[in-house]
Amino acid sequence: MKSLAIATTFVLLLTAITEAKVIENAETGKPAIQSINAISFAPEGVLLIGDGRGKQIIAIETGDTKAQGGLQKKIVGITEKMAGLIGAKAAGIELLDMAVNPASGTAYFAVRKQDSKTHLIFTVDSKGKISEFELDKVSYARLELTAAEGVVSLVTDVAWAEDRVIAAGRSNETFGSKIFSIDAPLKHGAKSRAYSAETYHVSHRRWETKAPMSVILPLKENDKTYVVGAFSCTPVVKYPLDAIQPNAKVKGSSVIELGSGNRPIDMFVYKKAGKSYVLSNTFRFHHERKPFGPSPYWTVKFEQSLLLGNETVNEKAVRRLKGDKATTDRIQMVDEYHGVMQMDQLDEERALVIRKTETGADLEPLALP
Repeated sequence: MKSLAIATTFVLLLTAITEAKVIENAETGKPAIQSINAISFAPEGVLLIGDGRGKQIIAIETGDTKAQGGLQKKIVGITEKMAGLIGAKAAGIELLDMAVNPASGTAYFAVRKQDSKTHLIFTVDSKGKISEFELDKVSYARLELTAAEGVVSLVTDVAWAEDRVIAAGRSNETFGSKIFSIDAPLKHGAKSRAYSAETYHVSHRRWETKAPMSVILPLKENDKTYVVGAFSCTPVVKYPLDAIQPNAKVKGSSVIELGSGNRPIDMFVYKKAGKSYVLSNTFRFHHERKPFGPSPYWTVKFEQSLLLGNETVNEKAVRRLKGDKATTDRIQMVDEYHGVMQMDQLDEERALVIRKTETGADLEPLALP
């Protein structure tokens, strides 16, 4: 994820450059990565890998810290080109996640090779050069994810939050929706604190404890740390993390509902014309029955200030729709982003997206809406 200064009373912290070293105690070698569910970035070019099967976060010092700008031109058939590097066809790999390194502008891609089920990392630099990021000998820290009484089975997202790494995932407990927190500087072998999240699903009209957040954002509000998460059927919820004891149950405040029948994929904050917005792309699993646009992949932006809601929450949360009609102009669909399957902020003016096409997928920079 990216670092973005916002001159408001609160700050959504995607990354924040700190004076302290991100990794204090590292190992050198090949990390034992069992799966890659999600990737993002901490400062200093540190790649964060969420590995649910391994019950861990792997933090890797990439050494990729020289600013080179981001990709300038579209790459047609990005899946086919990546697959060709390892002697496969486009259908032989699956793009799992992408993240832009804010230190360099280089884009990183988590990929699974379908025949062997092995996981790989590819990079694309500012000139469009595609490379494999070798994991055989890297400097890294393994951060163990623990649950109080159960077993962690999935990591859905991971992010840097100024003084810690946070992640969302699932365990096999009754309160299976989890938020994990690991303090910085990161030390190899450190264990997480875990919180069980209870969420009011606005469209379901009930409190739920099983479903994990699909995507998360750190939030700093009045010097307090929160996690903002979005779920399927899409409540956007914030959870307080400060002053909560490890293994406690934390109740969220649902502040926005973007529409049922959707799964959020990515989410980041940006600033345009002096105003701060959150951009989120979404997969609509009700597309065939009730489409929101020409593609099941659609994108929405909303005013960042909506996350401050402390009174219009849960049953009173701001809804994007009432029936088929929009309820507010503070939440808007972004037609230019139809078909976007993955995205991350590239710079102050652009996002980098993977857009689904009839023949595959393209990688392209798009102007922020």
